[in-house]
Amino acid sequence: MIMKEILPNLPEENIDMLAATSVLQQQVSEIRTQRPKWQSYEQSQMISKDDFNFITKYDTADLAGRAAILKEMRGQCAKTFLSLLEHVSKDQTIQYVLVLIDDMLQEDRSRIEIFREYAVKKKEPVCGLFLNLLNGSDGFIINMSSRIIAKIACWSPELIDKSDLHFYLTWLKDQLIVPNNEYMQSVARCLQMMLRIDEYRLAFISVDGLSTLLGVLSGRVNFQIQYQLIFCIWVLTFNPRLAERMNKFSVIPILADILSDSVKEKVTRIILAVFRNLIEKPEDGSVAKEHCIAMVQVKVLKQLSILEQRKFDDEDIVEDVQFLKEKLEASVQDLSSFDEYATEVKSGRLEWSPVHRSAQFWRENASRLNEKNYELLRILVHLLETSRDPLVLSVASYDIGEYVRHYPRGKHVIEQLGGKQLVMQHLSHEDPNVRYEALLAVQKLMVHNWEYLGKQLEKEQNTTKQTSTKAKAKPHNCLWS
Repeated sequence: MIMKEILPNLPEENIDMLAATSVLQQQVSEIRTQRPKWQSYEQSQMISKDDFNFITKYDTADLAGRAAILKEMRGQCAKTFLSLLEHVSKDQTIQYVLVLIDDMLQEDRSRIEIFREYAVKKKEPVCGLFLNLLNGSDGFIINMSSRIIAKIACWSPELIDKSDLHFYLTWLKDQLIVPNNEYMQSVARCLQMMLRIDEYRLAFISVDGLSTLLGVLSGRVNFQIQYQLIFCIWVLTFNPRLAERMNKFSVIPILADILSDSVKEKVTRIILAVFRNLIEKPEDGSVAKEHCIAMVQVKVLKQLSILEQRKFDDEDIVEDVQFLKEKLEASVQDLSSFDEYATEVKSGRLEWSPVHRSAQFWRENASRLNEKNYELLRILVHLLETSRDPLVLSVASYDIGEYVRHYPRGKHVIEQLGGKQLVMQHLSHEDPNVRYEALLAVQKLMVHNWEYLGKQLEKEQNTTKQTSTKAKAKPHNCLWS
């Protein structure tokens, strides 16, 4: 219901899957002119008399005539179309039949019921035959079948079968990463339709769809694909639970990068709409605050100031810029140094911001890295394992060293999380800065151990060796002086 209220705010965008510019739609126009010779199919007994009578009558009728035929021969319609798809082997004829079906549904959405009623009668899944066609080799047949499945899934009063849904969404996700996929716009449009339905949103997340969307957006894609895929993310953010989890996938940094390079107004508008939802939709106020800080961290405020100077015809952009600027500026005023640090770590984009080098910050906050089951430490360790950015690796190594230096049980915690081994691996990293920070971190891990042993000896023996123990430990302090 909410989407019907929201979507009209995007008047100029053809999100009804009929983009005249798409490869699929261009081919549709050509295929409509290539009517099959139905009589030869009947004469060779490849189709039945009933199917021949229906298809020849329907195929030559005008808009009003087709409506009258469907009213009169409703039961025969689905039977004939599905029979043709099942028994005809010529790709060109299958293409033509799929165009007829798609046109029929586009003329009147309620005609989805014709296929649903027939499926119930036959005790078969409504999308079954179309899903089978996704396994073919002809690009047009595959993507036109996908378009019909999306319409059945979205326009039918009932949701499609869960296993069929899982198969279809996985197929769509996989199509997004097919190299040089000429049908990319069509795939994205199917997703734009599907993700307006909340149950389908959750299913898409479960097949790792969001990570795939963001992976594509992180690469080089044209502005039309950018717009369509960000639209998919925007629709996902209408679910409050999904909006709360969204930045765990680094949505904010990725979209901030696109925003800074964007020259197309519609791409700018949809990114701002996503950012607004990430603040407005979460029911947990602390998550909304985290999102604000994350946006500040990746320089969104600077972009908003630039956008404020530009003239836009679209009032939504002006309103969203104002809303976001106010929210982000308010969050900066409330920002503690630990909030700033936590947001930077969660973004995965570590840099030498002032908090890292601040001894006071580590004295006051080292123990807070233990919060939420060592959440921030786990992220730092994960970055050491997965990042290829020398800057990120350098800062992560430094932070782990500082944590160990300022938290008494730090060495044990880091070892348990697998951090010590990863830091040591970076001693041989190709980048000299990474090697240097890894060496310092390893030294801190070792010195911490020696100091701890020294203190244990002092405590247990309680002898005059206390003075000599301190004297032995003292030279190592120069490692971080």
